[in-house]
Amino acid sequence: MKSEYNFSASEQGKFYHPDATFHYPIYLEADVEQFVTKIAEHKNIDVQVLVNEWLRNNIKLIQSIE
Repeated sequence: MKSEYNFSASEQGKFYHPDATFHYPIYLEADVEQFVTKIAEHKNIDVQVLVNEWLRNNIKLIQSIE
């Protein structure tokens, strides 16, 4: 590392995007991943699509009993 850095030509906020959205990774435990992958392969869809489908159904169920 240098003892000093010159930031005089830098531009503040150059990479800031206020409307940026972030997608958080979700890590499944091995047994859950294996189970979900098997079902997704059987249905010929991506694991992400299957998990989102299940979560949406659970959301609907929870909302219906509230």
